[in-house]
This record gives sequence, structure tokens and C-alpha cells, in this order.
Amino acid sequence: MKLVKQFLVLISFSLLAFACSNDENTPIPIPQNETKELTIFHINDQHGRIDNFSKIKHIIDLEKETTNVIVVCGGDIFSGNPVVDNYEEKGFPMIDLMNKVGFDIATIGNHEFDYGELILKDRILQAKFDWVCANVDMNTTGIPEPYEYKSIIKNNVKVTFLGLVETNGKEDAIIPSTHPWRVQNLTFQKYTSVINNYSQIKQSEGSDLYIALTHLGVSTDRNIAENYPFFDLIIGGHSHSKINTVVNNIPIFQAGSNLENLGKIQLIIKNGEIENLTYNLINLSNYTDVDTGIKEIIDTYNEDANLDAIIGFSEAYHSNSQVGYFYTDALKNEMNVDLTLQNTGGIRASLNAGDILKREIYTIDPFNNGSVTYTMTVGEIKNFLKNSGAGFYYSGGSIEQNNNEIIIKNDNNNILSDNTSLTIGLNDYIPAVYDTYFTQTPTYKPYTTAEAIINYLENNSGSINYTNYNNYFKYN
Repeated sequence: MKLVKQFLVLISFSLLAFACSNDENTPIPIPQNETKELTIFHINDQHGRIDNFSKIKHIIDLEKETTNVIVVCGGDIFSGNPVVDNYEEKGFPMIDLMNKVGFDIATIGNHEFDYGELILKDRILQAKFDWVCANVDMNTTGIPEPYEYKSIIKNNVKVTFLGLVETNGKEDAIIPSTHPWRVQNLTFQKYTSVINNYSQIKQSEGSDLYIALTHLGVSTDRNIAENYPFFDLIIGGHSHSKINTVVNNIPIFQAGSNLENLGKIQLIIKNGEIENLTYNLINLSNYTDVDTGIKEIIDTYNEDANLDAIIGFSEAYHSNSQVGYFYTDALKNEMNVDLTLQNTGGIRASLNAGDILKREIYTIDPFNNGSVTYTMTVGEIKNFLKNSGAGFYYSGGSIEQNNNEIIIKNDNNNILSDNTSLTIGLNDYIPAVYDTYFTQTPTYKPYTTAEAIINYLENNSGSINYTNYNNYFKYN
């Protein structure tokens, strides 16, 4: 894991802190004893949503006319909008717009790894803002190492940010919640293993503020405030929460998700302490002004995506779970297997009644997961369902629990014996996470699961209605 710059940790500043100007050898004194004003704008978990950046740009530029401004992101920049996720250079529109809006810094979220190593490398190199994450090592992948912490200076204000990402992606490994096969060459540590290494950074940097910019979720941010109280603020992400609270005298903020809100933290600072803090969570649906230049760019990205082709018809509104029932049924037919399973977290959106657009399927399934099949016995499938602890949507017969026993029946309602072999189809994220139960080499299909659903809809003229289905199983 990365070594902390120990010589920085040991340096202490009393009255003055020094940073670097454009000439890195020229020290600039940062006075601590004057009253300073700063506004921090923050977003998190935008998941590819871009439409509100024109409003955000307008808000930020107005604020910059009157005070110092820093713009930050709490991670999960990608995965969720097909305009961004299926762009020729995956993720490019998001970074392009963040550059143009004027973001200063972002922490790495778990979904930054969804596109794989080469694309993450390109997106980090594309960014004109800094990246921070203290508990990842990119090793020899060629992905630029993010800063563990980074100080940003706006006129007379110096703010240092420490980045952290969650590592709860796999029970027997320390990785983020992303496809395990896409982070095989990276090394992660739990935040608890590294955070104390950075307890003196505010002093060594001579900063006015020290902020944890995290992608850990609100419960973990609360734990940091309780147990690692050397931060002035915590700005978070991952749990998609709207948070404005104080724990152990440390303010904690999070701005929801999907670029629906913009957090605004207004600060008055003196001698490295917050004298006054005002918070406003701006609901962007209620904000009408836009930056016309940014809006034109967004409109072009949306129009060029060609995602509005009608590929099917839904008789009714389908909730996420009802989409899961349809999803597995469509996969079963398209993959020609006996049983399909779909993890609940892989269904990311509901489905409206009426015409089904191609963009809706890519929004429901944004992860570009591959399609794989296995041949497994009923006994092996039961072992997986019983011991994985996870719940799944499914199609193919029925799966029930009777006391401690799992009963699997075929489409004719006949109970299947444990030694019966079935072909099972699923996205490749599931066997990657639960590799203890999927030990065979799978058969790879030449399409992603989203492409399978699109193909199914395009080749089946009937409408869909899964509102009365209940094909979900979780062992209790």
C-alpha cells in the first residue's frame, strides 16, 4: 500500500502554512489568523446523470462572483445512464462536463471500476480535477495513482481532502462493490487500516480545513466522526442519502444521488476553525436557470446517443422487483436455459407503462455484465442459495423454502431431486462474487445481459406484464 509522506506528517506550522504557486519552488504564505469565507459545492452518486450540469454550472459561477468556491464529488461518477455508459469512449461525457463545470476534486467510488482498468485510466487522465483515495493501490496497471490526500488553495483559503472508498464488495476479499474480475490487479485496504496514518495532515499541510471526502456510506461516516475526530467536515457518498447532521461536533453531508441535488456548504473560518456554517441542499428540479453553453453540449450528447428506438411495450408500470421478474424470464428465453438468477442490486430502475425504449433497458442494467451459463445439479444450486445469504429474482419453475429445506420444482410443478442437472444462466457478476459456488469454467455468450434483453424484446411482438409475479427467493 502507498507510503504516507512521513516528512510532511512531521512538519508543524504555527502561524504560517506554505503552499506552492505556479512555480512550485516559490512558497506562498497562507495566513491562519484572518477571517476567511469559503463555499463548497458537493455532489455524489450521480451515476452517469448529466442533464442538471447546466444548472449546476450556473449556480457555481454566480457564487464565484462573490466568494471562494471549491467543487467536490463524493464518487460513483459512472454506471446508470446509457448516454455515458455506452458512449464510444465509456464515461467520456461525464468527465468532459465535470471539467467544464469546474470540479476541483473527486474521491473514487466503487462504480468507477465498472468499466475496467483501461477505461478508468483514460478517464482519470481526461480529468482536469484531482482524484483522492488513500486505500487503493493501482499497482502496475498503468492507472494513475490518486492522491491519498490533496490540498486545494483558493486565494487565501487552503483545504485538504482525504479520499476513502468502501471495500465491501466480496465476503472473502477486500474490494469495492464492483465486478471482482475488473479489479483483480488492484490492491485495496479497509479504511480502518489506513485512516490513522493521516491524523496529522492538517497540521503538516498548514490547512484551514481538513475534510474526509468519502465513498463509504453514511453509517461509516458517522463511525469516522466518532472514532477518528481529526476532520473538520465529512462529505460522503455511496448510501445515496440526503444528510445534513453533526456527529461528535463534526458536520457530515451527503447530497442524495442521480444529480438531483447540489449541496452548498457556506463557511466562515478563522485560525483553522469553523466559526459559522450554513447548509443548503438545492433541489435542482426547482432551479430554472441554466448555462446555455453547457446545456448545448448536454443536448448533443443526448441526441447523438440514439437510444430512443422503441423495442417493446409494457402494459403497466413495473417496480424494480417486477422488472426483475421480467428480466429473468427474458434471459431464460434468450439464453435457452432451465433456470436464470438475477441479483437484486443489478436491477437499477423501474419501467414505465407504454413503449419500452432501448435507453430504459440500459438504465435498468447499466453494468455491461457478460452473459454466462453453467451446468449445475439441483443440490449445488440449493447449496448456493442457502449459504450465499443473498436474494435473487429467478425464472424457471419455482423455488420455495419449507422449514430448513429448499424445494426446487420444474415448470410442470414436479419436485427435482438434488442430483438433477440444470443449465443455469446469469450475469457474470454473480459467479465472480460467489466464486466458491461457481467453480466450473462457464460458457460465455457473445452478448451482455442488457443486450440479451434488448434482443428478446426486439424479436417478441407481445407486450409484457409481470405485475402479478413473485419470482424472488432468499433463504431465511
